[in-house]
Amino acid sequence: MSKIVAIVGRPNVGKSTLFNRLTGTRQAIVNEESGVTRDRNYGKVTWNGVEFSIIDTGGYMDNSADIFEEEIKRQVQLAIDEADVLLLTVDVESGVTDLDLNMANMLRKIDKPVLVVVNKVDNTERTFETAEFYSLGLSDELYSVSSINGSGTGDLLDKIVEVLPDLEPASAEEEELPRLAFVGRPNVGKSSTINTLIGEDKTIVTPVAGTTRDAVDIHFNKFGHNFILVDTAGVRKKGKINEDVEFYSVMRSVRTIENSDVCVLILDAERGIESQDLNIIQLVVNNRKGLVIMVNKWDLIEKDNKTMEQYRKRILERTAPFTDIPIIFASALTKQRVLDVLKSAVEVYENRKRKVPTSKLNEVMQEAIEQHQPPMNKDKFIRIKYVTQLPTLAPSFAFYCNLPQYVKEPYKRYLENQIRQHWDFKGVPIQIFMRKK
Repeated sequence: MSKIVAIVGRPNVGKSTLFNRLTGTRQAIVNEESGVTRDRNYGKVTWNGVEFSIIDTGGYMDNSADIFEEEIKRQVQLAIDEADVLLLTVDVESGVTDLDLNMANMLRKIDKPVLVVVNKVDNTERTFETAEFYSLGLSDELYSVSSINGSGTGDLLDKIVEVLPDLEPASAEEEELPRLAFVGRPNVGKSSTINTLIGEDKTIVTPVAGTTRDAVDIHFNKFGHNFILVDTAGVRKKGKINEDVEFYSVMRSVRTIENSDVCVLILDAERGIESQDLNIIQLVVNNRKGLVIMVNKWDLIEKDNKTMEQYRKRILERTAPFTDIPIIFASALTKQRVLDVLKSAVEVYENRKRKVPTSKLNEVMQEAIEQHQPPMNKDKFIRIKYVTQLPTLAPSFAFYCNLPQYVKEPYKRYLENQIRQHWDFKGVPIQIFMRKK
């Protein structure tokens, strides 16, 4: 089982910068504005052959009027409950504050290792100023670091590895789990859907659009399935991104799509499919990821026996020419068909890995080509001699012919449709390449 370290502390002490430094990534959003990190953000660290998970939490804040204060406090408590080691991060520039003391009192009751990490110690003078943090009464050792330049983080990592229980070497052959990313416009129900699936509140849900700012990874191992669920920040139109933090959130969602295997695009049933949804679909297609569309809040729609099919038709008209997409009408609130979304995502993941034997592929496609020959171009006949599936992560097919430059997009779509008719590639973009024989 993976060992977990949680970074906790009051807002704006540099927890996300420390997280990025320890993981060697830019996964967590870093901004001067306090309270930017709202959800727990998971990462992996390997140090001296030992691998552990690390969590970057939202800034703990008592007596705040902010709508997120209670949610952030709850997320911090969840992280503390999950963690094997706690890193209380404080700021040498500010010294000991009432919020630091409140957090220390909270951690003192926990029977787990707590390391006090004094951040922003980037010169000798500040090293002497760290002594006041002994007053927190948590340990007889402080760890002075500068998350910006990395100084002191090696000693900190040595100590983390030392106090982690039941250490196991990181496995070079650890299984790569499928990644299912939940994407869509803000406030369509991405976090609610994930919470419904896993049966607990792992991500923050409020009526305010944009609550989820970082992408949150959750290991899902239920109902015979084992993969990573990723809750992304809502993608808004560029014109609506007014804060720096919104910009970084959008970039995080884009990168999440790039690094996923299957994307579940969640639509709001009351609003239908909009231009921004089509942009997300295009991003998924361009990156050759699997796609499932979930129409959420279906319980709020007045319907008869034709409503679902009419709604499905309207969606596919907008997504054309890519129309071989599973569409699930569900409700995260009532749990209606939510498991069907998961089932479809798993099927799409398997479709994305499908390999067609070359002999069978040629048998079927040569017959289809014979029935509908490529149109002549400049009085020249195009003759396709051979087809094979390429050894790529997503389905790609190479058709070898005498004049590949003359084969146009409509005929490529015909070839793609013939492939889809004979083999199940539902939810998966297909690439068609014409190559010189």
